[in-house]
Amino acid sequence: MQVDRAQIEHFLDIAIAEDIGEGDHTSLATLEPDQQGKAILIAKQDGILAGVKIAEIVFHKINSQLKFHTFKKDGEAIYNGDKIFEVRGNAIAILMAERLALNIVQRLSGIATQTREYVKKIEGLPTKILDTRKTTPGMRLLDKYAVKVGGGTNHRIGLYDMILIKDNHIDFAGGIEIAIDRVHRYLQQKNLSLKIEIEARSLEDVQRILKKGGVHCVLLDNFTPQQTREAVAMINGKFETESSGNITLQNVREYAECGVDYISIGALTHQIRSLDFSLKVSE
Repeated sequence: MQVDRAQIEHFLDIAIAEDIGEGDHTSLATLEPDQQGKAILIAKQDGILAGVKIAEIVFHKINSQLKFHTFKKDGEAIYNGDKIFEVRGNAIAILMAERLALNIVQRLSGIATQTREYVKKIEGLPTKILDTRKTTPGMRLLDKYAVKVGGGTNHRIGLYDMILIKDNHIDFAGGIEIAIDRVHRYLQQKNLSLKIEIEARSLEDVQRILKKGGVHCVLLDNFTPQQTREAVAMINGKFETESSGNITLQNVREYAECGVDYISIGALTHQIRSLDFSLKVSE
């Protein structure tokens, strides 16, 4: 996915207002207004780098005259002690931007690193690792950007760019067949062309979906590996298949070996450990 600059700018405006408010009184009190300085971001852990492009935008939003130089790019493997970027210019501006820039790089690098671990686990297989909507409110585009940097694939961005008929939709609608019919009627009325995915909770659900048709992908939710293999054999390429639910680094390859097209992992963005970095003042 391409990061939408306007949406990122809007997010950063909110984040800057939240952090700085009426001003960084500590820096304003302790430093001369025109004091110049240099700071270097250092990695303190191994991992996959993400968020440097966003960090550069942060520093330039605080002060457009700051000079920003990168040593490493998003998507690169980094190691403890690596220099990531250097920023030069007004010292107060550097300190004002520091925390927000670090928060973004740390979080996005954590997501990219964890995504890469899942991708490596299924190396050599055609299955793709998907993200979900389990993202930090306001940071969805950034979280999903980090998944792409880590080698994963973006699922839907929100509720507006595809149809995903989940268990609650099916239950409220009164059944699989009714839900599918209503979706097609709605799309026709609204003149929309959206991919349709539907959740199956059992092999019986898979049979009903196969009989009904009218979808692009079947979500096999909380299936065991054995049930997944059976479902994939039943579907036999008629629809794309996605596995989700209770899938971890320990069992992700087993699910991929069942032949599903996609495996969605909510933990990519909602159970992450940020990568550690430090911004150090340099002479």
